[in-house]
Amino acid sequence: MKRFKKIISITFLLLIVVICIAVVLNYPKLEIISGFSAKNMSSSVFIGQRSLEYTDKTDHNVPNVRLATDQVDIGKKYSIANVYGFKERKAIYREGLGSILIDDDFDENQPFLIPNRRFSKTNLSYPYGDLPQRDSVFEEINYKKVEKAVATIFDIDGVEKNKTRAVLVLYKDQIIAERYIDGFDKNSKLLGWSMTKSVLSTMYGVLQAQGKIDIYNKALVDEWQNDERKEITINNLLQMNSGLEWDEDYGSISDITKMLYIDKDMTLSQIHKNAIHKPNEHWLYSSGTSNLLSGILRKQFTTHQEYLDFPYREFIDKIGMHSMLIETDMAGNYVGSSYAWATVRDWGKFGLLYLHKGNWKGQQIFDPEWVNYVTTPSPTSKGDYGGHFWLNAGGFYPDAPRDMFSANGYQGQRVFIIPSKDLVIVRFGLIGDAGVDFNRFLKEIVNAVE
Repeated sequence: MKRFKKIISITFLLLIVVICIAVVLNYPKLEIISGFSAKNMSSSVFIGQRSLEYTDKTDHNVPNVRLATDQVDIGKKYSIANVYGFKERKAIYREGLGSILIDDDFDENQPFLIPNRRFSKTNLSYPYGDLPQRDSVFEEINYKKVEKAVATIFDIDGVEKNKTRAVLVLYKDQIIAERYIDGFDKNSKLLGWSMTKSVLSTMYGVLQAQGKIDIYNKALVDEWQNDERKEITINNLLQMNSGLEWDEDYGSISDITKMLYIDKDMTLSQIHKNAIHKPNEHWLYSSGTSNLLSGILRKQFTTHQEYLDFPYREFIDKIGMHSMLIETDMAGNYVGSSYAWATVRDWGKFGLLYLHKGNWKGQQIFDPEWVNYVTTPSPTSKGDYGGHFWLNAGGFYPDAPRDMFSANGYQGQRVFIIPSKDLVIVRFGLIGDAGVDFNRFLKEIVNAVE
């Protein structure tokens, strides 16, 4: 009996030790979990106009995030989250800037600037205005095939596999298919996640066209001037082949999770990383690089107000993407890696701008050569990546045209641009290639253009 009690005592002590080790190892993760939960909840409620309950049930389908408990104050426009009472985090919503995940040192009463927007309306149909599109029937389009292809990417009979929320198919500037799940429609704003990187790239395309920057010049980051990093160009950063180290692991305490859910100034995260390769020798996907580019962009302007106004004045509002909102970090920088919201139709306009090589109804937003630039494969990317756009040059989707390029985001957010077929295809959902057969979907849409 004594021996049995001794075994029980030892087992209990071992269990306590294991629990303590687990707590010590995982406690730092709680700040990331509650940070994601608070930020995502605030954005979903105040930008996406979804409820706390809906967001908890659907958008918080990320591992461990369901461990968090959220509260939302609609009147004061903030959300808070914690994990079993630990590591409480807060995100506040500011009109024009989106939801900002803050820390305990952040002064919520400090004055702040917001972008100046110009919301113009025209008596034109979509995509050049707000009126319903004109009735057009293209003889070369097999509409039944299009409808079937779109239907297959949505879930049926309650089986959640594709988790698609919205699809828009544009051909020669006309909507030939559009579908949403219940609760979403043409006015719903959706988060593009890393599609924001392509929006950021476009800002550089506009500056390049205006002669205000040369992307082949050195990045001129102060912290790099005394070592080999001083040779890194803006082009290297846009092509993700700067040679800098970075850990893009969303499932752990990594460079990307610390940047998005802890850092005050996200433009600094990549700056402090070492060079582990020479430029053009190694391709590495890095959200830190995108936010570094946002910081470099900020330095092109005399005032912060000019920086905030630039993307809307020179690009976004010019093509009528009035629903778009790019969120900022605590330091007021655009989070160019991850946080642009817009309706599906406005994301479609973004695709059309590239389909038309920067020309929007006769106005050149960026030079046609910029499209050639972003669709040129980055060295060592195996034809999969260009200038902050994904490419199909290497045949990632074997049954889709090789000239296809796209803005891609976490969980399968996509704007596919197919110049050879005059197509733009937009898809939003909660899962990417791991659950969606994009190759089949694209093949069926393309084959419907006879």
